[in-house]
Amino acid sequence: MSAPDRRAVAVVPVLVAALVLALARTVTGGGTLGHSGPLDLWYPVDLVLFGCSVAALRRVRPGLVTAAVLVGCLAVLATGLLRPPRTSDDAYRYLWDGRVQVAGLSPYAHPPDDPRLAALRARAPELFPPGPACEGWDLRRARPGFCSHVNRPSVPTIYPPVAQGYFVVLYGLGGRFGVRAAQLGGAVSALVLCVLLLRLLPPDRRWQAALWGWFPGVALWAVNDAHVDVLGALLAVAGLAATARGRRAAGGALLGAAIATKILPALAVPGAMSGVLARRPRPGDLVVPGTAAAVCALVYLPYALMSGKGVLGYLGGYLAEEGYDSEASARFALIRLVVPDRFAAGAAVVVVAAAVLYVLRSGDDRRPWRGALLVSGVALLALTPSYPWYGLLIVALVVLDGRWEWLAVPVAAQISYLHSGWPHGVVFGTAAVVVAAGQAVRTGRRRSIAHGSTSAPLR
Repeated sequence: MSAPDRRAVAVVPVLVAALVLALARTVTGGGTLGHSGPLDLWYPVDLVLFGCSVAALRRVRPGLVTAAVLVGCLAVLATGLLRPPRTSDDAYRYLWDGRVQVAGLSPYAHPPDDPRLAALRARAPELFPPGPACEGWDLRRARPGFCSHVNRPSVPTIYPPVAQGYFVVLYGLGGRFGVRAAQLGGAVSALVLCVLLLRLLPPDRRWQAALWGWFPGVALWAVNDAHVDVLGALLAVAGLAATARGRRAAGGALLGAAIATKILPALAVPGAMSGVLARRPRPGDLVVPGTAAAVCALVYLPYALMSGKGVLGYLGGYLAEEGYDSEASARFALIRLVVPDRFAAGAAVVVVAAAVLYVLRSGDDRRPWRGALLVSGVALLALTPSYPWYGLLIVALVVLDGRWEWLAVPVAAQISYLHSGWPHGVVFGTAAVVVAAGQAVRTGRRRSIAHGSTSAPLR
């Protein structure tokens, strides 16, 4: 082993330990969505330590990388378990949906404040704290007067059926532990995805798995806030891996399950069909989207029988609430910098459609994650949702494709989430500049190699 390698072996544990300590302080330091000051201090520290740790890992001998990534991943994920959720209360809805289903009811048909569920609420003090006090960033008074950790208590759920099945498992295995069960579920899902990424990467690139396992957002969004998006990312990556190996039906089924977990993984489907328009049509070209659609329909069927027309729950209302049908909202913020507000939604559709068409015509079916990353990243830049956990799929795809600059997109969403008053167009515009700069550097490096340069290409 060379001298630089020996130094790296010594430096990496120190840097990862510093990252873990900083993340622990981030989670336990009092910062919440209602009091983000401490988070504004610690998030940049976490990000810098993450970057330094991954840079050092690249100098470690490949034979040691897998163990280093896994040990670091376990330590990083564990920090998310130190406190209840700090910046999102979605996990409380997960546990409530699981409890409702175990009681034999449909979460799409009954909002939490339904009078018929009063007895069920009374048996869930961890979700509906008793007593007159109801103060805290993650508490609110429901219209009937009770205190609720569950957000939007007057409307039914929006989460698709596979997510609902996951919520039943969380409640069944650890409902008595409250939100800790959801956090543990997020940690297990994130760890399984880390192992899968290590298996998919060749030995000389396994350091890239640290881009997932050590990324601060994974500990914060997937574990501490326990977002179900991590399960969707796991299923989507598994589906893309299956299609890359020619197992289109299995890949389509896994992608369908991912879509029926959080909808956003639908953006990965074009990646699984990369290059399909660049050749003559084949009978198997529609296997992936067809299987994915069939799985979605199949898992929705039992809930449709229980809930009828209300099987989508509050999904339509949520999209309207988030401003996707409005000219006066923070959505499409980047596009609004160059397009009049009334055309912003249509322009976003055109931009995403162009990315999809490019992948279908020019994508590489041996690397479906590249097309999936492009479409997913472009879509989030076009829509500018201020929910950083939407970017968990992007983080996983970055690991496989190696284009680290796309990590700027979920980082931008995190900034917008904590600082809703900041100009979203500028925040996401900065992320777009980072992505463009990364692509420009890669293009320049490839041209240098084509002209006989001895420089190594960026992955």
